[in-house]
Order: sequence, then C-alpha cells, then structure tokens
Amino acid sequence: MAWSEDDLLGPEGEDWRVPTSELERRQVALAESLRSAGISGALIQNPVDLYYFAGGRQNATLWIPADGEAVQYVRRSARRAKYEAGGDASPHEVVSFPRLSEFADELRTRGANGTVGLQKQAIPASFSEKFTNVLSGIGEIGDCSTLVHGLREIKSPWEIEQMRVGAEIQLEMFQTIAEIGCEGATELELVSAAEAVSRAAGFGGDVQLRRFPMQCDRGVVVAGRAGGIPSFFDAAIGGTGPHPGIGMGSGFNKIKPGEPVLVDLLHVHRGYIVDMTRMFSLGPLDSIWQERLDDMLAIKDVVVDVLDQGLNCSQAWSEAHALAVELGHENNLMGMNPDKAQFLGHSLGLELDESPVVAAAFDRPLEAGGTMAIEPKVVYAEGSIGTEDTWIRGERGMEPLTADGAFPWHHEW
Repeated sequence: MAWSEDDLLGPEGEDWRVPTSELERRQVALAESLRSAGISGALIQNPVDLYYFAGGRQNATLWIPADGEAVQYVRRSARRAKYEAGGDASPHEVVSFPRLSEFADELRTRGANGTVGLQKQAIPASFSEKFTNVLSGIGEIGDCSTLVHGLREIKSPWEIEQMRVGAEIQLEMFQTIAEIGCEGATELELVSAAEAVSRAAGFGGDVQLRRFPMQCDRGVVVAGRAGGIPSFFDAAIGGTGPHPGIGMGSGFNKIKPGEPVLVDLLHVHRGYIVDMTRMFSLGPLDSIWQERLDDMLAIKDVVVDVLDQGLNCSQAWSEAHALAVELGHENNLMGMNPDKAQFLGHSLGLELDESPVVAAAFDRPLEAGGTMAIEPKVVYAEGSIGTEDTWIRGERGMEPLTADGAFPWHHEW
C-alpha cells in the first residue's frame, strides 16, 4: 500500500506542519527585501531555509521572485513537498524540477529578469558554481544570504511558541539529570538520559549551525577538569568528547565529589533551538566556585540590562567584559588563552549561531522579536562554571524563554 499523508502526523495525531500563514508571510517579506535590493528573485536551496520558507526539507529549490508567485522545484519528494507546504492551501506552486538546461528559461517565465540571488554563504561552492553557470544568461548572480538571515532574526509569535514548548521539554531534561546524578556516573551516561527525554519529545537528531566547520553535540556535560579542555568549537566550553573524531562535549569522565559539573543542553522543537546551562555537583562546591558562579550571574544581569534598553550588543559586551575584569576574570572569561571565545551571547532559532551576537563587533541592538542565548562562563584548568538561558526581547523588554529561576543555578546531588 502506498504511503499516506496521514503517516506524516506528529504525536497523538497533531499536525506539526508550519502554518501556511507563516510561509506566506515569510515569502512576502523576502520578496519585499529583494525589491529593495534590486534583485529579481532568490533561489532558496539551503535545507534550513527551505524549511523556513517552504515548510519542509526536500531535495528542492524554491524560487521567490521580487514580483509574482513563488514556485518550488522538487527532485524528490514532490508529493511530500506539496503536503508539507500546506497541500491545496500552499502559498506557492510545487512542480517537478525541469532539466537543468531548461532552468534559466523556466525562471524567465517566473520573473527572473535581472540579478538572481543565490545563498552563497549557505551552499557548497560547487553547487553555487553550477547554478551560476546555468543562470548567467539572465543577469548578474548575486548573494541573498544576508537578506534571508536578516528576516530570520525576528521571530513571529508562532516561532516563539515553538521555543516555549521546547523550553518545557528542556526543563524535563535537566530534571532528569538532577534525579540520576551520582558518584561514578559518566558524562555520557548523564547526556544519554537527557537525550532520551529530548528524542521521545520529537528532537530529530540534528542541531543546525551556520558557520563551517562548526558542528555540535546537542548535549554537553563536562565534569571537573574536562571543563577546562578546549575544542574546535567556538564556545567557552570544549570537553573531551567520546573520541578525537567528535572532539567536543561529553566523554567518559566520571562524577567525583566536590567537582563542578557544567551541563549545557539544547532541545530542538519542530526545528527551533533553546539553549540552557546549569551547574551540578556531588556534595557542596568549594566557596571559590560559588563565588565564580555568583559573578557570572552578575555579568549575565549586565548583558540583559543593556539589551533590555535597546542598546547595541557591542555595548553589552563592553560593559559586561569590564565587570568581568573588575571581578578578576579577565584571563578566564569564556575560556583560557589562547582558546577564548569572544562573545557572551549568541542569537538562535533554526540555527544555533544566528546574529546578532554579544561581541565587540556587533554595533546594533537585539531587535524586538530577537532571541538570544546569554551565557557568561569562566574556565580554569580544574573546571568551568557559568550559566545560560535563552531570552527574547519582547514588548516588555527582555524575557527568559528557558527556565531562568525555575531551575536552580546550582543543583547539589
């Protein structure tokens, strides 16, 4: 028997498709941006953005013209792409991909009459070169990546709701770690228990990142000295990882009394990421670690306050960094030299490393509707400590989406 659209439902028969009103709003917004930029249309080919604009991740190219109707050209699976785009209510047409030699002529009939935008920052160079060669007769081949990224910075109420649901599941993940932590348990054992909660709730197995060669384990538990080990990943916390091919995150280190255990967990709900960090220990922490945690909470408050006022992310960095220096953490904030991360917060949504970032170079604010993980941490050879929550800048200012005070900054097993 052939598959049915009824096989594509979420838990308990829920429809987990992106609402067609969301897809239509996003396509209209990109068309407006394209007109302002003098681009006749954009080819959306990056899988993350296909989900954002077309509702699904098929082997496809979505054409969004500055003027006219969008159309999705699908290699496979066209039937599934049509369903995921809303079926008969889809805001765009879904057709089979034509011969590549005919593609330029096809796009001309769909409004391509000048510059065509490719996602050059998000697709392989060979892929970009192939489509540049095919479409060069239409006009200049530009880059629409920045336009797409800019649109995705501001989250709609529907997107925020997905992140709120994700945060509830994430809280269960932390509660699970609080319940099972014990002497001798390995970092990987704790991560696997949290991941079981996440997977059962619908986490699909991938955490999307924008920058190459970044890749991320969606759960990081680092115990004691493992918290002081750097990795390839551009963040404060590295960790050993299970083996050199996955050289970041949790490994086989065991929980020991009195050591700081940093737990940094992501959950991804229907594509949307929430990020949170809390501290654990078997028995009490030494007072120096508690003082460091209190300092990180104070630095977090500075970042939140500056962003709450609508000031630039660079100012949030400079004021928070100045406080860190005053408190004696200049050499350990967000890592140890030469492996320090130069930020205190990163925007996130469908990808973990979105913009803007709380860093020196970002002379612009977190706009209303922007979502950001704020994560001051300090790293020493004997371990690491810090905090993190995902925030939204809403109508009433900065608001935590993840647990904030609903889960302790430090949990003692």
